[in-house]
Amino acid sequence: MARTPDALRQKPFNDLPLIPYQQDIAANPDPYPYILKGLHRDFRRIDPSQMQTTDSQATDSQNPAVPDRAALRSQFAVPNLAAGFDEQNPPDAKKIDACVHCGFCLSTCPSYRVLGTEMDSPRGRIYLMDGINTGEIDLNEASSQHFDTCLGCLACVTTCPSGVEYDKLIEATRAQVDRNQTRSLPEKLLRKLIFSLFPYPNRLRWLMRPVGFYQSSGLQKQLRSLKLFEKISPQLAAMEALLPDLPAEAFDDPLPTVIPAQGKRRYRVGMLLGCVQRLFNPAVNDATARVLTANGCEVVVPSTQGCCGALTHHQGQEAQTRELARQLIDAFDPELDAVLINASGCGHTLKEYGHILADDPDYAERAKAFAAKVKDVQEFLADVGLTAELSPLQSEPLAMVYQDACHMLHGQKISFQPRQLLRQIPGVQLREPVDAALCCGSAGIYNILQPEIAAELGQQKVTNLRNTGASVIASANIGCFVQISQQLEKQGTPMPVLHPMQLLDYSIRGVALASVVASDGT
Repeated sequence: MARTPDALRQKPFNDLPLIPYQQDIAANPDPYPYILKGLHRDFRRIDPSQMQTTDSQATDSQNPAVPDRAALRSQFAVPNLAAGFDEQNPPDAKKIDACVHCGFCLSTCPSYRVLGTEMDSPRGRIYLMDGINTGEIDLNEASSQHFDTCLGCLACVTTCPSGVEYDKLIEATRAQVDRNQTRSLPEKLLRKLIFSLFPYPNRLRWLMRPVGFYQSSGLQKQLRSLKLFEKISPQLAAMEALLPDLPAEAFDDPLPTVIPAQGKRRYRVGMLLGCVQRLFNPAVNDATARVLTANGCEVVVPSTQGCCGALTHHQGQEAQTRELARQLIDAFDPELDAVLINASGCGHTLKEYGHILADDPDYAERAKAFAAKVKDVQEFLADVGLTAELSPLQSEPLAMVYQDACHMLHGQKISFQPRQLLRQIPGVQLREPVDAALCCGSAGIYNILQPEIAAELGQQKVTNLRNTGASVIASANIGCFVQISQQLEKQGTPMPVLHPMQLLDYSIRGVALASVVASDGT
């Protein structure tokens, strides 16, 4: 179910209005003023006498008071519930108990920062998981909507001082919700459309062929002015709004299956093309191949490769994810020195193949071996070093801001390497934005399923990036590229958003950035 920030801030649940985020924090040092009770959207005030605090918690606004779990459970217990998690890999109780409820995750959680409700924070969701595990809370629309608002950005995993594996917890929970929670017919149809199209490039290409005419004929502009899609469905409107201008290269895979290294071969690497990226921004793949070959890599691009399963994995579609993972493993030569990816969301999932296929007797060991060879292309190049000569992108210094994609920063722990590579381009001056670790709101298909929350996060991200005064944004994830480009257009401040591989490619080939920007019309 999609959540609307303004609606959540203004509409009452069972006649008890929610306090707006800013007022809530100002008036209540403890950001845990509500608790989900059983089967209803019923948030009740917690009696301060039921709260346990320590001296350090009482004086630290970043470390809010911890609810007395026994008192809360006795007050809000809902016995004999019929619906809950099934026995197939429920959230691990030991991982749940690792959470000490310190509250450090709240300030870094994008959904909590937008919605301001405890149950839309990692800590609140862990309470829900625990309650459903123990049969004290039902898995229903009221509880599952809070799992749906999670972007899966993993900022809480980076922040948590106790090392709580929230990524594993939300992964298991999403699969449970997918199996056990009945969704509305429109939501079922939308999810069916997404999971039947996005992971399959050829199907997506077939659907996208009329888009060029739709965009160039004026029909898109006319329908948008009438707000037709918004009247049908906010999610459908969000999907349409994210459509970029598709180049002719989007409808074919022009790269040969083997691209020889320039000069002496240093490495033989496999390269993933991505599902959405090969349609929405194929120039990134072309640039990646040129950068790799210029630096002594023979690049193998299997023609049989499909989707890595990232999109389905992040939404709890376990069976489809495992099947896509098996197909991708089969497509790549196991003797490659490395398997490289230039989209962070894909890279994080590829590195999880050992976990995803751990119970598959035929693929478990192969999956571990495959995952061990997966590297983000920036991670790889930073490790092996650049050998190609780099030229300035313009005659004067170039102010640039690098946007950290969540699954790069929090999922793969990669932040230094992209900056290291970009700084090697003569004249580049990197600037750092405020809230660099905050999600842009793309989060796979989150900006389609939860468009209002995603839009608010996108606006914040773009404002922070623009405030650096940079003239170019470097972004290493296709979802972030689409989300940020859309928000820049909405704000009327067009600005080039380029993958670091594109910037390195221009520098290696001596292409002036101004000529690229002019040709793109940015």
